[in-house]
Amino acid sequence: MVSSIFTQTNIAVIWDFDKTLIPGYMQDPLFQHYNVDGRTFWREVNALPKYLTRDGQEMVAEDSIYLNHILTYVRAGMFKGLNNQLLRQLGAKLEFYPGLPEFFPALKEYVSQCPLFSKYDIKVEHYIVSTGLRQMILGSKIAPYTDGIWACEFVEHRFPPGYLKTGVPKIDDEEVTIQDISYIIDNTTKTRAIFEINKGVNKIRDIDVNTNIPKEDRRIPFQNMIYIADGPSDVPVFSLVNQNGGRTFGVYSRGSKEEFAQVNELQKQGRIHSFGEANYEPNTHSYMWIMNAVDEIGKSIVKNREWMLKNKTGESPRHLNEQGE
Repeated sequence: MVSSIFTQTNIAVIWDFDKTLIPGYMQDPLFQHYNVDGRTFWREVNALPKYLTRDGQEMVAEDSIYLNHILTYVRAGMFKGLNNQLLRQLGAKLEFYPGLPEFFPALKEYVSQCPLFSKYDIKVEHYIVSTGLRQMILGSKIAPYTDGIWACEFVEHRFPPGYLKTGVPKIDDEEVTIQDISYIIDNTTKTRAIFEINKGVNKIRDIDVNTNIPKEDRRIPFQNMIYIADGPSDVPVFSLVNQNGGRTFGVYSRGSKEEFAQVNELQKQGRIHSFGEANYEPNTHSYMWIMNAVDEIGKSIVKNREWMLKNKTGESPRHLNEQGE
């Protein structure tokens, strides 16, 4: 069927963040800034579900409960003055794996400089989908090279009942701190972000994730996607992308036997297509695999475009040969 062949020309390279783009977790600069023991913080977070659900009556979102605990530290004065501006400043301290952020623009340049791909206006877009803190990612040195970032957000204001009549309370700049959670990405809602990229929610203001758009009309088909992440928590997205014809790649930190075994097992289970060390310098395995995947997707787009042009436009009319009239 003609309608089943995608002709969209954007390729989405979608990245997890912690342990995929950076070693460890992005909250480390936050703990260092406030001289807080990060290991204690995470032990407390991991124990929270047990204490919050003792009577079996409550449900706790374990992937995102750490956001509530950050707010607890703010209210206790241990993260005094924490606001979105400070989170961005702390994001600037994040150190990335080798080859980053240079690999992001290099991948785009490779595609833009290829005559075959430029003929059909094929482009690469980078997206980050993370359960971490969006403001920290926005403050990091990789942010300028991304086309969209999905992650968790805090708001700095609380609006009391009746605020539409009484007006929005004013807060002095020096007193602004994060107050509540405004947006959550967890390991399962990451798939919602993938659908938003698929439909172009971040690019086309008039649509949302629930808008009914035929697959052949969506901005970035799943088969034009590459998802790169580090572990089992990304299985929902790995499955979604794999089942719809996209590519998946796992990464591990150099020298980590545990992380290697983890992604190796994911490949054995068919969760990912391949895996490599989290090193994105030229000529490394990860660099070449991702480059090759983009190249293959680009050539597939070209093939489909040429097929569509040939079969939908037909041949131009010609004059009849006089001798044959």
